[in-house]
Amino acid sequence: MAEFLAILTSLAWPFAITVAWLVGEFGQRFTGLPRISFYGLVGFALAAPQLGVLPADVAFGLILFELGYRINLRWLRTNPWIGISGLAEAGLTFLGVYAVARLAGTPGIDALMLASLSMATSPATVVRMINEQKSSGQVTERALHLCALNCVLAVFAFNVSVGLWFFRTFEDVGAALWNSLVVLGVSAFTGAVFGLVVPAVLRSLGRMTQDATVAFALAVILLVSVTFALGLSPVVAALAFGLMARHRRVAFSQAQRNFGALGELLTVVLFVFAASTLDWRRVWAGVLLAVALVLVRLLTKTAGVTAFAHRSGISWRKGALTGVALTPLSVFVILLIEHARHAGVQIVEELRSVAAVTMLLEVFGPIILQRALVWAREAPENNHAA
Repeated sequence: MAEFLAILTSLAWPFAITVAWLVGEFGQRFTGLPRISFYGLVGFALAAPQLGVLPADVAFGLILFELGYRINLRWLRTNPWIGISGLAEAGLTFLGVYAVARLAGTPGIDALMLASLSMATSPATVVRMINEQKSSGQVTERALHLCALNCVLAVFAFNVSVGLWFFRTFEDVGAALWNSLVVLGVSAFTGAVFGLVVPAVLRSLGRMTQDATVAFALAVILLVSVTFALGLSPVVAALAFGLMARHRRVAFSQAQRNFGALGELLTVVLFVFAASTLDWRRVWAGVLLAVALVLVRLLTKTAGVTAFAHRSGISWRKGALTGVALTPLSVFVILLIEHARHAGVQIVEELRSVAAVTMLLEVFGPIILQRALVWAREAPENNHAA
């Protein structure tokens, strides 16, 4: 009997991932809703987090590399109002969520962590949905760029909050500084070094075109492993890697987006993993505050981007839709919390509303983003692309 149970346990993740993929494919075909919404539902239903954090980090790293690669710094320099709108919506979100959390009786450090996490927009959802919908246009590009900015700001604010927690708990100034500013700087530097070395190696081998996808996928896996082992931020490192690779003028063909079958498989793993870490009792306990936080995020992000829409060169309508497109959050939050736990921060266990927000936006975030792209007329109404 024990051997049979051991076999069942070893098959739990392959079974969960297979079921998630099948449900995603058939669910998308019959309803037109995003596949990743179904991945999240299956992960939450089966809830068996035996996989560990690293495979999910690898999947997330590949997505962040692609997001970083698609960021055009020259465009942001030419039109600084895009960056200003990103700072505005992220700042408003931080203040709005912090205020609501404090009114709900959440302790100060908890509220700071919750507000920091809420600034983010999930790059896994944004990149995946934009690729799946084959969308293009002002809302699409601004959502990508603001998503990257949100990630960096959220990691910075969250690490500062973690640093404050370390200082208040252990009165350790060194740990506080390491978990706030130093981690981000070292992580960005590590990713930038990868972005210099990998293209140089490919050029020296004369195999820039045909081997670029495999080489960069392996480099992302190595980068994530190194940063995870050293307690750095894979989020910042992978973004910096992608940005530097673009700066080094590495050209990717359309077929190389998503990293092919590897990216497809790891995306399923990522979303199933994220949902499987959630406890339904925590979700239920924090559901009322979660609904309030989701609404606050939607309003503040939409208001922040819309306020600078005309100055940044788009209509109020497209500005509002860009803000709506920044709604997805879930996977990013899960991985930041997992890294905080790995670093020994136990206070995040008390953030019950995080679980509920994560579950709500795991399912509804992709749908809201899909609708925003369709309403912006940058994606077809009935896009069933693979």
